[in-house]
Amino acid sequence: MPKKRDLRPSRRHSGDSSAASSAGKNSNNNKYLKLFSSFIIFIVFPLISMLIYSKLYAPNVDTHNLDNHDLVKADLTYQDVLIENDKVLENSSRRHFANPVLAYITPWNSKGYDMAKRFASKFTHVSPVWYELKSQGTQLVLEGRHNADAGWISELRRNGDPLVLPRFVLEAIPMDLLKKKKQREKAIDLIIRECMEMDYDGIVLESWSRWAAYGVLHDPDMRNLALQFVKKLGEAMHSVILEKADIKTLQLVYVIGPPRSDKLYEHDFGPEDLQKFSEAVDGFSLMTYDFSGPQNPGPSAPLMWIHSTLQLLLRRGGSYDHTLAKKIFVGINFYGNDFVVSGGLGGGPILGRDYLSLLEQHKPVIQWEKKSAEHFFVYSDDQHVKHVVFYPSLLSIAQRLDEALSWGAGISIWEIGQGLDYFFDIL
Repeated sequence: MPKKRDLRPSRRHSGDSSAASSAGKNSNNNKYLKLFSSFIIFIVFPLISMLIYSKLYAPNVDTHNLDNHDLVKADLTYQDVLIENDKVLENSSRRHFANPVLAYITPWNSKGYDMAKRFASKFTHVSPVWYELKSQGTQLVLEGRHNADAGWISELRRNGDPLVLPRFVLEAIPMDLLKKKKQREKAIDLIIRECMEMDYDGIVLESWSRWAAYGVLHDPDMRNLALQFVKKLGEAMHSVILEKADIKTLQLVYVIGPPRSDKLYEHDFGPEDLQKFSEAVDGFSLMTYDFSGPQNPGPSAPLMWIHSTLQLLLRRGGSYDHTLAKKIFVGINFYGNDFVVSGGLGGGPILGRDYLSLLEQHKPVIQWEKKSAEHFFVYSDDQHVKHVVFYPSLLSIAQRLDEALSWGAGISIWEIGQGLDYFFDIL
């Protein structure tokens, strides 16, 4: 360690040497002053501005790793679920998933209405399943206003700021709707008028699956008319100027099903269709669930299947279109399935209450199926028929949220009244 005297400036020099030394110090001081000023202007001020902006304007999103939640784990037990399912550990207004969240609610499951109000801040879009556009003779009629609940919408908006986009299903005979100009114009007018009269922010439109069922998508001309109708509807909705702070025009979210293989068929909604709708449609609700059924029992939505579906839809040349990915709401099921796997085939969807009842009755060993990234268990009923039950867990949901985030996509939940309360902890 140097002695103190070694650190003192020498006093033996005088005259010109002292002047030169003083000039050098002044030069160095000026240089350091300039560097310090630059540091303050170009580094410190911007950082302070960013901090102030984030505090004042950033959404209430907490992106910390949720793996530290006790039940985001593979080795889940039935006791864990029965004890913890109705406990919400986090602040119900804090968001963990930073991208858009579309929540579906159905009139036949009242719990969804309560969940929407309770966790309104977790959602960016809420879609009550209310409307059907039908053919009545040669006329079109819009049914469903009796489902609409203005009081619930007001309370929802007081609790958060999600866009309210009721689902409209096109049940009208497509040969009439798509081929006749007056019918097309009437359909668009009915939809827009309902939005304006009921103060909706837009709609979620489901028509592709209906058109596929009618067989019209196998005809190239009819398929083109179908595409044109959706584009015209989107353009008409975007021409309606709203006096709202969060959106400027009516919004259109379109429901699409996942292609079932790499080989696309006429009835599949593919990447070219996604590109064609990119301007007219504000979002795509992708139904990445119902992978299995009674005839082929298994997981509800294997994670690798979701990944490959996104790859297929977003492929553009040798890369992927991440700009369009931001418009996709990756479908996540809050329901499960109870399938018969011996003594014949059968079974079907179950809700959260059904799942809890099965856990209480059979006290099963819950297993993690790594390939699909889903939890399941097996039980035998009173007739000794074996069943397999797949139902979402915190870990399965968390992994699907990560998948959506990796693409920059949002999520859509079918539907929020069918799940368990603690699912909302990780949204």
